[in-house]
Amino acid sequence: MKRIIEVFTAGCPLCSPVVELVKSTACSSCDIITHNLTETEAGNPALRRARLLGVQSLPAVAVNGTLLACCQTGAITKEALEAAGIGQAA
Repeated sequence: MKRIIEVFTAGCPLCSPVVELVKSTACSSCDIITHNLTETEAGNPALRRARLLGVQSLPAVAVNGTLLACCQTGAITKEALEAAGIGQAA
C-alpha cells in the first residue's frame, strides 16, 4: 500500500522549497498530492481537507491523513519527513 503524502501550500515562494523537499525525499512508495489553498472557489475541497486535518499554517504536510507534528510546532525538516516514513519502501 502506497503512502499518501499531502502538501498544503499557498503557492508562494515560502511553500515551494517544502514541496521540493517532499518530492526529493519521497520514493516509489509515496504518492504526493499538492493542495493549493489559494484557490478560492466555493466548496474548495483542498480547504475542506486542510480544515479536517487541522492545518493552521502553511506550508503543511500530512502523511496517510495525519498532520506531521513539525507542522504544528515549527519548521518542516528532512528528518521529520523521514521520521514519518517518507522515502522509505512501504
